[in-house]
Amino acid sequence: MSEKHIAVANILMDLEAAMRDLNLWHQEVPPPQALASDQPFAIDTLTFTQWLQFLFIPKMYQLVEQRAALPEACAIAPMAHEYFRPQVIVADTVVAELARLDRLLSTP
Repeated sequence: MSEKHIAVANILMDLEAAMRDLNLWHQEVPPPQALASDQPFAIDTLTFTQWLQFLFIPKMYQLVEQRAALPEACAIAPMAHEYFRPQVIVADTVVAELARLDRLLSTP
């Protein structure tokens, strides 16, 4: 496994921990039709945190486990910042983990 795959796995674990610490980890899986959205971030069927938990994180773990090619660019932190900006919860740790992932995947 490459160093980059290991680093991605570590960030994903930290991201999940940050989400759990802030009670952003959902207990119920959304219905299959919500997970089948073809919109960016499944914005039409899921909240941003649901998208992270049920689509993005599992897909990234799958790429790591299969030692598959990782995305060559990533820009999720700006979306997270916009999502959390009007919220009462301070989710700086989640945004910071996503920024770490963005930097790692966007660096050759």
